[in-house]
Amino acid sequence: MKRLVLTALVWCAATAASAPRVDVVIRGGTIYTGAEAPPFVGDVELEGDRIVYVGRARGTTAGTVIDARGMIVAPGLIDAHTHPDSYIRSPDAKARLNLPWLAQGVSTVVIGVDGYGTFEVAKDARALEASGIGTNVVPFVGFGAIREHVLGQDARAPTPAELAEEKRLAASAMCEGAYGLSTGLFYPPQSFAKTDEVAAVASESGKRGGMYDTHQRDESNYSIGLLASTREAIEIGRIAGTPVHFAHLKALGVPVQGQAPALIATIEAARRAGQTVTADQYPWLASGSSVDAALVPSWAMDGGYRKLLARFDDPPTMARLKTEMVENLRRRGGAESLLLTAQDQPWTGKTLAQMARQWQLSPIDAAIRILRTPDAAGTGPAGTDVASFNMIDRDVDLIMRQPWVVTSSDGSNGHPRQYATFPRLYRTYVVERKVITLQQFIRRSTGATADMYRIPQRGYLRKGYYADVVVLDPKTYAPRADYLHPRIPSVGVAALFVNGRLALSDSAATGVAAGRALLRPRPNGCGQ
Repeated sequence: MKRLVLTALVWCAATAASAPRVDVVIRGGTIYTGAEAPPFVGDVELEGDRIVYVGRARGTTAGTVIDARGMIVAPGLIDAHTHPDSYIRSPDAKARLNLPWLAQGVSTVVIGVDGYGTFEVAKDARALEASGIGTNVVPFVGFGAIREHVLGQDARAPTPAELAEEKRLAASAMCEGAYGLSTGLFYPPQSFAKTDEVAAVASESGKRGGMYDTHQRDESNYSIGLLASTREAIEIGRIAGTPVHFAHLKALGVPVQGQAPALIATIEAARRAGQTVTADQYPWLASGSSVDAALVPSWAMDGGYRKLLARFDDPPTMARLKTEMVENLRRRGGAESLLLTAQDQPWTGKTLAQMARQWQLSPIDAAIRILRTPDAAGTGPAGTDVASFNMIDRDVDLIMRQPWVVTSSDGSNGHPRQYATFPRLYRTYVVERKVITLQQFIRRSTGATADMYRIPQRGYLRKGYYADVVVLDPKTYAPRADYLHPRIPSVGVAALFVNGRLALSDSAATGVAAGRALLRPRPNGCGQ
């Protein structure tokens, strides 16, 4: 920040004595407000945690002046789908700054996605804020957390009393500030829930003006298929009376590659019929998953990890398992397409095919060997993270061009998208391949996302809005992480303000934990 941060004294000589004074002036940058309006050169002024002025330079003085000439000035980026728990819930205060996202220019992350969000939303928000976090968080309540609390990991329908309890927990979480209900219907035990159960619980979000955010039941042809799964999610939203948002929309795997046009047409038909249907997407050809989620059929997870191990030891069941795992591996593009990314394991950084050769096993037997290795608690397998190369450019490009699609990282440990999604989108899809424009990149990473999730006073550079502001260097903003080195922070963020406080300077964290838990305003139907 040596060039960028100047004291107000530098500017005083050229400023009249009557000029206004604020805490921070970001001066002379190319301003993208987060709206669809064209950019312009001007100043952004901050006072406390608010934006107080956006427009042409007016000679304001400030305690801190950012020289943003030649830079992009935009709202702090909003990541629509994240898994930052190992950072924001770490016992290490430095980790809780959430540097993987700060270094991308992200000021706000959506959490509790894929059905994993706690139903104790207010309690969790208080704990996060008290611990000190570097980014804002937008919480969802997770269907998976609710269902497992009520039904455990069993593959069965709830009783009427159990369904009533699921609905009660969802309603309580919405009243405590959740933005909606999230599901991960691909993952056991959530996958054991039928459409009517999910819709009934989602209706508690719909009654209170919330969203239905879903990792849909099938992004490939594991069960009901991509298009039928898409129609199911839309139907759940219709029954529940809630907007539908598809998490990390994609056509995953060899059997459905090339189906993006049909996928988009299905969503467009619902939109024309009057439903609110949107999506987010990450700009990578490899998804992030686990060996078990990618290869093990959901029926084998009934009862949890210990029951899976027992099935491995039962010869007839093992034979059935292997047959289905072979087909699932084919869906994923083969053993060469699964890169094992878990940290500190013998297989870290190698493909499943390489480990099979090293161990002189079939790829399926190598996968089972990995799954048989328990974690420290013995409640699950250790080190099963994978990057699964299963998408093609023409599908990713077409989805990216849709005006109802915004940006997400789905950032999770072991995949470079956790550290590098937004810079990759800019560098690869805006600058190099020109799939979308710079204006679209910023709009779909800021204002459009805030609008979809109904996040108050965020996502735009507007007077009175919260002072989440990023200054990007268009020449150097770029990813550094890759699939073999997924934990390298991105570069090119000259400055990032979170709630008016400088959180990042020249791509380095300042140590300021300025993030907040952005609970949704209390909706109608929640009492006093």
